[in-house]
Amino acid sequence: MKKKFFLAMLLGVFFMGTASAADITIYYSPYCPHCHHAQEFFSNKMIYEYPKLRVVQVNVMEEQNLPVFQEALSKCKYDNGGVPVIVVGDKCFQGYADFMEQELRDAVEVDLSNSDKETAAENKKALEADPDVFKSKHADRKNAIKEYVPNAQEEKIEKKNSGDTSSIYFYVLLIALVAILGFVLIRKDKKK
Repeated sequence: MKKKFFLAMLLGVFFMGTASAADITIYYSPYCPHCHHAQEFFSNKMIYEYPKLRVVQVNVMEEQNLPVFQEALSKCKYDNGGVPVIVVGDKCFQGYADFMEQELRDAVEVDLSNSDKETAAENKKALEADPDVFKSKHADRKNAIKEYVPNAQEEKIEKKNSGDTSSIYFYVLLIALVAILGFVLIRKDKKK
């Protein structure tokens, strides 16, 4: 019985580790009105609705940011450099309009647990009821939005946008170990 409980705990830890909020990267120009509307949506709604969400803003008008923007355009298979380009997990959006808000929420929720989705729905309701009170209670969420700094974050964004293969290998190895452990435990139970 203890062995089965241990196996269930291992599986639970594995699945909890894979369920996390998608991060958002927004490539913008300070002169783009659609970019400002998208940034307002993230800073006034999304970061409050999704407590684990992080947003990285990349100013494409700064020359040092152009290589990372070109990588995003290539990954997203966009032919032009129109902004904003919004990358949520593996999903890309070019441009912004209010009707996209639910689609952006859906993209964030792809990797969320049911509990995180319920929290987001409750937060959205509370935010709509009284935005000022909700935002003052959760003022620390403003820290969820960071401006891209090439030297400090280049490797982090590249890994996130290109699909970090080391984490895939880790989870494959973890699944194999759990399967082997389960096989050994079941075999021992049958021998008794």
